[in-house]
Amino acid sequence: MYVRRDKQGRIVAVSLEQEGGFDEFVHQSNPELSVFLGGEGERPLTATDLELVRVLEDLIDALVDKDVIHFTDLPEAAQKKLLDRRETRDRLRGGLSLLGDDDGGGVI
Repeated sequence: MYVRRDKQGRIVAVSLEQEGGFDEFVHQSNPELSVFLGGEGERPLTATDLELVRVLEDLIDALVDKDVIHFTDLPEAAQKKLLDRRETRDRLRGGLSLLGDDDGGGVI
């Protein structure tokens, strides 16, 4: 995003396009931009939400592994989302393997 600043250097306007007065590019994860857009300061909730999602996935896996709950106890929609995320993570992990696995299944 492109921003316009006031004399004190604070962001006062944002544009998706570089046009008159919007010359400085600021990445969307910039804390100043988050504050301007109504975020929660230095760590907007959206940033912590992504971290919390992974914590919840790990928690569910631990509960299933310890037989506290069964995966099938979860609603079907939750099961599907968890399986989709697991498959995506596995696919990304496999695609990023530069050295390969011991079984020869990685990218060299």
